[in-house]
Amino acid sequence: MSVDVSYEVALPHGALQLSVSAASDLGSVRRINEDSMLVAPGLFLVADGMGGHSFGDRASQCVVATFSAAIATASKLTPELIVQAIHDSNSAIIDLSDGDDSVSGTTLAGIALVEVGTGTAPRWMAFNVGDSRVYSWNGRQLEQVTVDHSAVQELLDLGEITLLEASTHPERNIVTRALGIHRDVDPDLWLLPVDNQHVFLACSDGLSKELDDDLIAGILADRAAVSEGQSIADRLVAAALSAGGADNVTVIVVEAERAGSDSVTDEETRDRGIPQHLEQTQPRK
Repeated sequence: MSVDVSYEVALPHGALQLSVSAASDLGSVRRINEDSMLVAPGLFLVADGMGGHSFGDRASQCVVATFSAAIATASKLTPELIVQAIHDSNSAIIDLSDGDDSVSGTTLAGIALVEVGTGTAPRWMAFNVGDSRVYSWNGRQLEQVTVDHSAVQELLDLGEITLLEASTHPERNIVTRALGIHRDVDPDLWLLPVDNQHVFLACSDGLSKELDDDLIAGILADRAAVSEGQSIADRLVAAALSAGGADNVTVIVVEAERAGSDSVTDEETRDRGIPQHLEQTQPRK
């Protein structure tokens, strides 16, 4: 499954041209693709149904359905709308298991172009629950914006293991947060300025567990290697499959370029007017 679309979004200081490519694959081992994705105007997300749980594919599909319903009736995307959709998704997944001993769960990661208040510039809002990721690529450097909610990440934060040890740690598949497990869900959120040019990558761990950051950055940088009829998302998925494809792999690449940006000052792109009741988690250093 793949998606490749381009369109413009009107901003106060010039249009933002968006080019979006997305791809998802079963992988080389799994028999069911438990990943789901949503590519909608200004909203891009990946949900990875939790392997080993009942109805993981239904859980990830439930997230897509809930977000789709939320934005269908909304006049604009806001941080509050995104947060509410996350909580509604959590409740909907729990309802899948009502009256049954089975448990459904899914991770979630995404990026949205949101309005944060009157008189302020739009922001990119990144969000995640679990170990699906959002990366930021500025043409030179790849940065993981989200922080994994996983047992391995907690060990890394405590300094008890190294990044090299994390890649083969026996608990590398254990997530510490997910949708559909508890009645309360605690997403992490980031509000980021809209730069003149930027690329975001949202992916399930089927990509990040097969390719390290350097390999991902190399593919994003080497556009000449993308063949005709193939998107950058297709190439990332193909690389993950070539590396083993042990899990479902889903990738969304959002390329944004703003026209008429000379008139926009640094001050106008700073994070002003962010609602105080919304947590901003610091990006990983």
